[in-house]
Amino acid sequence: MRFKRVAESALDCYPMEIFPGDLNSRGTIFGGKILATADKVAGYVAMKHSGLECVTLAVDSVRFLAPAKQGEVLVFKAAVNRVWGSSLEVGVKVLADNITAQTSRHILSAYFTFVAVDGNDKPQEIGVQLRPETPGENRRHEEAQRRREHRFALAHRL
Repeated sequence: MRFKRVAESALDCYPMEIFPGDLNSRGTIFGGKILATADKVAGYVAMKHSGLECVTLAVDSVRFLAPAKQGEVLVFKAAVNRVWGSSLEVGVKVLADNITAQTSRHILSAYFTFVAVDGNDKPQEIGVQLRPETPGENRRHEEAQRRREHRFALAHRL
């Protein structure tokens, strides 16, 4: 079994400028546009960590904390929180940067679960585990396990 540090597959800055076509009737960016980009960024991190094709299985705890407007730049940050057999969780944080005012606001957090798949779209083992090193990485590693257990408990109730 191989190990990777969180930083080896993390993405610290994926910028996305907000344009008029991205806005809803309130003049703020569509939440779905942010989520679609977050899914792409998280998928990249999942594949970078595992070295395998990964598909989205679930999205947990999506929190829209503040709106973002035209003229701001969204900055996506993502990192693997935990790896299980054929799945892993990637946490995504989105900031809205106002370059002219030199301000930054946290506008979204979400957790994406991916499954590594083979050429026949069947789950396959991820042969690369995660080695959390910092207190924050260890906290996210433990919280990911609790979210997984909660997802399983909900699935069994349904």
